[in-house]
Amino acid sequence: MTERIAGVDVGGTFTDVLVLDGESGVIRTAKVPTTRHDHGEGMLAGLAATGLLESGTSTDATMVLIHGTTVGTNAILERTGARCGLITTRGFRDVLELGRRTRPHAYGLAGNFEPLIPRDRRLEVTERIDAAGQVMLPLAEDEVRDAVEHLLAAGVEAIVIHFLHSYANPAHERRASEIARELWPDGCISAGSAILPEVREYERGTTAALNAYIQPLVSRYLERLERRLHSEGRHDELLVMQSSGGTMAAALVREHAIQTALSGPAACALAA
Repeated sequence: MTERIAGVDVGGTFTDVLVLDGESGVIRTAKVPTTRHDHGEGMLAGLAATGLLESGTSTDATMVLIHGTTVGTNAILERTGARCGLITTRGFRDVLELGRRTRPHAYGLAGNFEPLIPRDRRLEVTERIDAAGQVMLPLAEDEVRDAVEHLLAAGVEAIVIHFLHSYANPAHERRASEIARELWPDGCISAGSAILPEVREYERGTTAALNAYIQPLVSRYLERLERRLHSEGRHDELLVMQSSGGTMAAALVREHAIQTALSGPAACALAA
């Protein structure tokens, strides 16, 4: 039986901590100010306030730490996410901006929607797959390499690979992602077919763009948090609350950061 389960919700103002001792049934709670410069500091302060990190507390005791976070949510709302670039099918660089049926002025070209990735960082390459998943034009791998190098020179932190009809056949997106990783092994790369393998280019593309937008921030945050926990002698399992109300291992969040976008609110709704 798990000896301790700790739940932590980092909000914009306060960080709330609840620790359940599985043996005694005792519940401890704490509320501390959120440390906006590094949310991990507030989390550790909250855990310490419950007595979990006090000297003399057994570090051999098993603990599962379930973490709800608003790091991704706040970055999206405040437009403070990563600098992203997009590689897409030739002729479709404006899908993220055109959208579908959501124009504020339906009969004019003017609007006030600003995509997460500006047009100068949305690049096109030759390739085409039809709706049945059949290859019409092979992927021009040299063009992918040139696009990746161009985006890296532009200082992007994350790249989105978004090709037409990739939900029916993700082969081109997978190959383009491999090429990108060869040139940028430590980079954050989001392929639309891996993030949301569903029909509709706008929905799949915007979801992949959101994933890339918060991917570096959420990844760095969780990496710092795990290092801090280890420095306190804690080597327990860190689970992150998903927008669906489920949980995922912190190591998996790097590739699927978008699944934490409503992590905090989901945790509250599930508890209620």
